[in-house]
Order: sequence, then structure tokens, then C-alpha cells
Amino acid sequence: MAQKAHIVGKVEYRSGDGPNVEIRPGPVDVATGINDVTLSWTDEETHGSAAIPLADFKRYVAEGLIKLDA
Repeated sequence: MAQKAHIVGKVEYRSGDGPNVEIRPGPVDVATGINDVTLSWTDEETHGSAAIPLADFKRYVAEGLIKLDA
């Protein structure tokens, strides 16, 4: 079961070998793995997801850029 959270600041992920891509502010589902976290979201008819390293996710939470729902 995914945890719910909100992106409230500048959160980025790297798409392959390309540049960093910013995740838009708003609600996301969080699925935590051993080494990474997958964030999933929906914008109207568009669905997106991004895997980020667990250490980056923890830093985003500690900095208040991702707010975990209770």
C-alpha cells in the first residue's frame, strides 16, 4: 500500500541520462523500496511516476519539500 504525501517545494528526479526534471507541486503516492522511492501522481489525464534514491527522498522530507500525510 502506498503512502500519501504532498510535494510542496522543488523536488527533482533524473530521467535516464537526461537533465533533472521537476515534479509539480501536489499530491503523490509514495512506494518505498529498499534503495529507492517511487513517487506517482496524476494531472488530469496524465499519469507520472519517478524513482528517486531513498537518501534523496529522506532529504526532501527533512527539508520540508515533501510533506507526508498522517
